[in-house]
Amino acid sequence: MGRGSYLGEFEQVVLLAVARLGDEAYGMRVRAEIQARAGRHATIGAVYATLERLVSKGHARERDVPGGAERSGLAKRFYEITPAGRTALEDARDLQARMWNGLKLRPARRRP
Repeated sequence: MGRGSYLGEFEQVVLLAVARLGDEAYGMRVRAEIQARAGRHATIGAVYATLERLVSKGHARERDVPGGAERSGLAKRFYEITPAGRTALEDARDLQARMWNGLKLRPARRRP
């Protein structure tokens, strides 16, 4: 796995949300999916910054859809996972599985 293909933990969470949402993956929906599934608060700024980073890495692509009257004609930006993004997620899952394989965590020692 090259340096450009490495996914950080939050990048993985965002990319998984995009994959789950399919055609409905836009910023606010991605944020809500993270909250619902991960129980994790994420600012919309962090979500959009991460989506843009995933696009620049080639793990996601974006498309603008013209907005209707409810959005005063403003476009809505949707995201989708790319084949490279799928591969990066699978590589991350495989890496974690290899690291966890055979590991038995000992109880933490109590400090006096």
